Amino acid sequence: MTLACGIDVGGTKIAGGVVDRDGQVLAHATVESPAEQVEAIEEAIVELVTDLRAEHPIEAVGVGAAGYVDRTRSTILFAPNVAWRNVDLRAELEPRLDLPVVIENDANAAAWGEFTYGAGHDVDDLLLVTVGTGVGGGIVLDGELYRGAFGVGAEIGHLRVVRDGQLCGCGKHGCLEQYGSGTALVRNARAAAAGGGHAADALVELAGGDPHAIDGPMITQAAQAGDDFAIQQLANLGRWLGEGIAALATVLDPAAVAVGGGVGDAGDLILEPLRDAFARHLPGLPYRPLAEVRLAALGNRAGMIGAADLARR
Repeated sequence: MTLACGIDVGGTKIAGGVVDRDGQVLAHATVESPAEQVEAIEEAIVELVTDLRAEHPIEAVGVGAAGYVDRTRSTILFAPNVAWRNVDLRAELEPRLDLPVVIENDANAAAWGEFTYGAGHDVDDLLLVTVGTGVGGGIVLDGELYRGAFGVGAEIGHLRVVRDGQLCGCGKHGCLEQYGSGTALVRNARAAAAGGGHAADALVELAGGDPHAIDGPMITQAAQAGDDFAIQQLANLGRWLGEGIAALATVLDPAAVAVGGGVGDAGDLILEPLRDAFARHLPGLPYRPLAEVRLAALGNRAGMIGAADLARR
């Protein structure tokens, strides 16, 4: 049995797992992420792999990182939430681990995990859209992970959907993640609740009477309980995502679209308006096939599983 280690590096924690050829996670561990210290991050990764390796014969390591990774899968050009700037992470890790190492964008790794073992296992072309603090994702075309000429493709959250719209953390205006992310969902709900009126009363009560304490799980909870205001907030989010996915599908023509991240907990409260907007904004209907929109299957382990498999390959 060939085992690989998948590492998922985030701004608050680093997760690692031992993954077999069937995509099963045999062992799992997490440590805090010293996100502002490059050397400390590397040390944490080495310690995590070493601990997992003590009990399992790991043969390769895949590291998923939120940021731009060069086409050689070695250097992290830029990471927004971790202090990596043009760091050849593979060159740093391989001598210390004495194992082959592959570095990949975390969303790309998640897309590969879903394609190989999850929601896209039965198709050759998959678009993964992950919705959390921002909007991320990855693309698999003809069975191959699409990375672009320089390795930094598939940044789908920065597709512009509104000209001169909301300022995004990337420095541009009107990006999809400013309208279709968990951050946007909470921002809009708080603004509406603080604006007066009684439509958001149930949600404000959940937040202890403070509109500015509203968060994503509260909105989902209220919507699942039948609150019209919360249902509308999730529907608005779904419509933005559906429009963005339609634009992407116009170019990519995927066989399936997998939607993951925290929004998965809301289920059809987001998926139904998303699917409706996707169909309404996709050019050519009813004269072309409509890709199936599915929930992602692997949860927050998709990146870890995908990174491990990419390293093994």
